Amino acid sequence: MTQPAIAFIGGGNMASAIIGGLLKAGHPLERLIVVEPYEPQRAKLAADFGLKALEAADSSLASADLLMWAVKPQLFAEAAAPCAPYVARALQLSVMAGIRSETLVRATGAARVVRAMPNTPALIGQGIAGLYARPEVSAADKVLVEQILAPTGDVLWVEQETDLDTVTALSGSGPAYFFYFIEAMMAAGVELGLSAEQARQLALATCAGAAALAQQSSESPATLRERVTSKGGTTYAALSSMQADGVAEAIQRGVKAAGQRARELGDEFGA
Repeated sequence: MTQPAIAFIGGGNMASAIIGGLLKAGHPLERLIVVEPYEPQRAKLAADFGLKALEAADSSLASADLLMWAVKPQLFAEAAAPCAPYVARALQLSVMAGIRSETLVRATGAARVVRAMPNTPALIGQGIAGLYARPEVSAADKVLVEQILAPTGDVLWVEQETDLDTVTALSGSGPAYFFYFIEAMMAAGVELGLSAEQARQLALATCAGAAALAQQSSESPATLRERVTSKGGTTYAALSSMQADGVAEAIQRGVKAAGQRARELGDEFGA
């Protein structure tokens, strides 16, 4: 069976992660097209994958079965205009924040649009992407999208496009929340007498191990937390201090702020 022709508009980190995964899975190089106006990034694609990217859109895009939009949202309108004459028949897959599906339909003339909200662990195959499909997207289209995103990690389909704003706030921005927490743990370790490298090693291993345990356990995070929190013990002291400081409420406010900003970006870049 002939592999689908896949075109990428934008050849940055997320596109590169997917390209690398597709090639590793045996997708033919000649069935990939990349439009990347930034010369250093074109050179990187050539060095990493032997892929000759286009500087600008041309009629070769008409052969694409799927078109993946991977440009910064503020550059979408500029990038879409030269692509529009060639891409209406293709399934459209967007990993851009803030560009709603109706905007993609108007810009491309294609009704088959899937929006994806990945996160940065996708770069090491450990991500998760929230996905929304317009009604015109078929079951076969969804399977193709899942196959293309498989190298980046897990996927989760949502029923309403507005749910992607929450996905953005929770998992899209979420890695930064954990990095922030790790930074604070490391700083505390150094203040208490460890070297920076010791604090880093302990904090990273602890967070990785806790996440792995939570994934593999059938128990809730609350139950797992309670199992290591003895009344009057060290964990109890730490959590009591965090509760007094309103840490949980602050995290929830932060996630809600990210969701509100995602909605604002959608209003700003089109709807």
